[in-house]
Amino acid sequence: MPTRNEALALLKSYNGPALVNHGLAVEAAMSHFAKLFDENPSYWGMVGLLHDLDYEKFPEQHCYKSKEILQENGFDDDFIRAVMSHGWEICTDVEPKSKLEKTLYAVDELTGLVVACALVRPSRSTKDLEVKSVKKKFKQASFASGVDREVIQKGAQMLNMQLDEIIQEVILALRPIEEQIGLGIKN
Repeated sequence: MPTRNEALALLKSYNGPALVNHGLAVEAAMSHFAKLFDENPSYWGMVGLLHDLDYEKFPEQHCYKSKEILQENGFDDDFIRAVMSHGWEICTDVEPKSKLEKTLYAVDELTGLVVACALVRPSRSTKDLEVKSVKKKFKQASFASGVDREVIQKGAQMLNMQLDEIIQEVILALRPIEEQIGLGIKN
């Protein structure tokens, strides 16, 4: 299994800054949830980091090209299955089954929404971002219109968690890394 630094280098070799930042955000969320669920935060985090590995260069082969790249780089079948599962009913038929897969499915799109919500705040930060603000933007379809709200809701149901609780945990997960992903920095 490659190291985290090798995984980050792999991600950067296929993606520009925006998708690298998204990978870092999902990594933080996945590590955070792994701790909540008493799972391996390093492993879960790396799945989050690499979940969109192929998206920028191979959008038409999303998840399938990742499978090939991850196999070539020594990732195990469970890791690859987890990455594939985040595209369930979007671009793959790999249904999220494990807690890891369900969590990735739930937090991927939500992480993007939380980042978008932070960016429109005067502080550009998650540190003063509240669940109610994210929920308000969640209901506004024109805001961050690329975020699939239905996927977020299905993910919350899979985890048997309330949407408010998942939003709160994603906000908490992003706070320690916000500057690394371009948040909290005023232009």
